[in-house]
Amino acid sequence: MDAANRATANQAPPLVGHNVVTSDVALTEAVVRHASLDVVDDLTLLGVEAGTAEAREHGMLANQHHPELAPYDRYGNRVDEVTFHPSWHWLMERGIGHGLAATPWESPDPHPHVRRAAGFFAWSQTEPGHGCPISMTYAAVPALRADDAIAKEWTPLLASRRYDPGVRARTDKVGALAGMGMTEKQGGYDVRANLSEARPTSEEGFYTLHGHKWFTSAPMNDMFLVLAQATGRPEGQALTCFVVPRVLPDGTRNQLDVVRLKDKLGNRSNASSELEFDGTVAQRLGDEGRGVRTIIEMVAATRLDCVLGSASLMRHALAEASWHVAHRSAFGGRLVDKPLMQNVVADLAVESEAATALALRLAAAVDRPGDAHEAALRRIALPLAKFWVCKRTPFMIAEALECLGGNGYVEESGLPLLFRESPLNSIWEGSGNVNALDVLRALTREPEVLEAWINEVGAARGVDHRLDRAVDDTLALLGDMAGLEVGARRLAGQMAACLQGSLLVRFAPPEVADAFCASRLGTSYNGTFGTLAGGDLRAIVDRTTPVP
Repeated sequence: MDAANRATANQAPPLVGHNVVTSDVALTEAVVRHASLDVVDDLTLLGVEAGTAEAREHGMLANQHHPELAPYDRYGNRVDEVTFHPSWHWLMERGIGHGLAATPWESPDPHPHVRRAAGFFAWSQTEPGHGCPISMTYAAVPALRADDAIAKEWTPLLASRRYDPGVRARTDKVGALAGMGMTEKQGGYDVRANLSEARPTSEEGFYTLHGHKWFTSAPMNDMFLVLAQATGRPEGQALTCFVVPRVLPDGTRNQLDVVRLKDKLGNRSNASSELEFDGTVAQRLGDEGRGVRTIIEMVAATRLDCVLGSASLMRHALAEASWHVAHRSAFGGRLVDKPLMQNVVADLAVESEAATALALRLAAAVDRPGDAHEAALRRIALPLAKFWVCKRTPFMIAEALECLGGNGYVEESGLPLLFRESPLNSIWEGSGNVNALDVLRALTREPEVLEAWINEVGAARGVDHRLDRAVDDTLALLGDMAGLEVGARRLAGQMAACLQGSLLVRFAPPEVADAFCASRLGTSYNGTFGTLAGGDLRAIVDRTTPVP
């Protein structure tokens, strides 16, 4: 073979050796805005490790070697264990060690949820699948607080920074992970249609579960929050929340049958399963009949992680695209110097920064639970952001992949995994319709949430006429609440975009805010990336390109 054919020229080097936290200006500015520079410094080591070649390799290996289900051991005993590749455990150990699970709920720091959100955002760029058990563990704690005794038993383990896998009793572990099981095959998001039964036992507060759960991720976690219909009541069944431990206090395995692992779109590192209960021991969490109300705080926390996860996917794809065009040449010059490519990458950067700003703003609201405005804003902005940011992600990542051309279409680039993963967060914890309708529910039942939205976007009033017009147009849509259901998606999208516009107008560089308002809030916007009308596009590109 000719020596020239063995040499490689005009290829971008792998994006490794950079700090995923400090090289992301939009992220660090949001952290300083809502917390402090000390929090950025605290996340520096996480950012360094997330940007290593080792982390990138483990992320690839965890998806190449899929989890395997072993229903029985070699002697025929039912064990229902799932084994993972060592790279999965490498990622989990570090994610837990960096305090990304339930650590904030026990932390004395003044901004624990902003710190955790920024860390989750950055670390998830190593590999998205292992974020699922970490996210559910984070989200379980506020739901567990419905019962002080149960919360005291589990919270210290869930908040631990020590990863301790294996099927053992809670008392024999130094760290634990939580999961959840709500959906069933006949109901899906309509959890009130659940058919699983919870039959009371002779011990107060304990039941046996009987039924089937259609989708339960991370079946090797130590405990699960599950919805089931409490039976044996004179007034009939009542949907109730339960804690299901993987192992009972006496060390025996709870009867929790893993029927199969799902062959799903997206990551292959995480195990998503179907479960069957037949005499599974469960402890009631909260009152009978208040299952949805009990678990709703877990839903809210996982929705936040859906927004963070999608924003993380966006940022990872943007980093790969901006890095590639900075090093690849075509038609007589570097791609980054071509005006049209600058337009595309700048547009992607604007989308990513808007998602990052909104996600960190929501995390800041969690850090201020006693503030009425923050609580009301969190109530309305979570479904808004969940709807909008997660919906935008697949289109954004597809365009980022195209920046790499054929190089982005092969698995080694990492972009195909990001693209397959991109629809997930728009489905998990409620699809687009579910979240858009939740926005309407909040607006009609909780008038303080509209006031919170108006005050938040109003903080930028008078700075940009396009934002002002968009806010006015959005408020005009609310004139006929009775007829809004058919237009709920339009309303949710406009309200979310106005929130993003307000944040960028107040805090982002003028060129970023101007590009966002001119495109996303303009009347002629068609959703196509790379159609910005002008401005300092190169400054936006340079702001977002990783620096080793």
